[in-house]
Amino acid sequence: MNHTDLFSMQGKLVLVTGASSGLGKHFAHVLVQAGATVLLSARSVDKLQQVLAQIQAEGGKAFAVAMDVSSSASVNNAMAHLVQMYGVPDVLVNNAGQSIAKPMLEQTEADWDQILDTNLKGCWLVATELARALAAAGKPGAIVNIASILGERVGGSVGPYAISKAGLVQATKAMALELARYNIRVNAILPGYVATDMNSDFLHSELGDKLRKRIPSRQFCELSDLTGPLLLLASNAGAGMTGACVAVDRGHLVSAL
Repeated sequence: MNHTDLFSMQGKLVLVTGASSGLGKHFAHVLVQAGATVLLSARSVDKLQQVLAQIQAEGGKAFAVAMDVSSSASVNNAMAHLVQMYGVPDVLVNNAGQSIAKPMLEQTEADWDQILDTNLKGCWLVATELARALAAAGKPGAIVNIASILGERVGGSVGPYAISKAGLVQATKAMALELARYNIRVNAILPGYVATDMNSDFLHSELGDKLRKRIPSRQFCELSDLTGPLLLLASNAGAGMTGACVAVDRGHLVSAL
């Protein structure tokens, strides 16, 4: 196998959660370009239609399904539908996530539930359902959890988010341990601050500039920085990797105290 083929996703069926915008949208495009058929999921299928149209215009193959990752009923129904229609996905990119930026003393129980239910419980529910389907089919697979550098360090006003991502780092290792016997690999990407439509105003603000200056490279990440790491963990290139948590942050985690 040559080096190009190593990262190929040809013939693979990949489920991407939170695929309607930001990182999820980028991951979907990357996977399609690498040869995969992509199953796009988000709470609203309406938002997915635009991503679907773009992928189809590029000649890619994709389908959309509504899935609220925080609801086991929604996850189970969506997974049953996907398996019936398209077969058992080979790969899951567990990307659905939310953040609510407020100081700790202003965070509410509803805020906590919303963040933890989506970022941690949601990833667990979807991974568990996919793993059950893969194990039943006797099929190998790969799960890529999208955590955050805030799973290893901490920042102000994002307590529940940082806690959820720290939980996801440990969940990745727990999943990797238990699913290895089924030939299912589980790894995580820990992105640093990536410029997306959602946060570009903050990153270009005075506060954002102060944050950038604390990064050793003095640079925020680009979406393209995540392309190689995603393909490594999703493809046969990462066949020997499970339980790994890979930071992609232009050096942010190694900033001096």
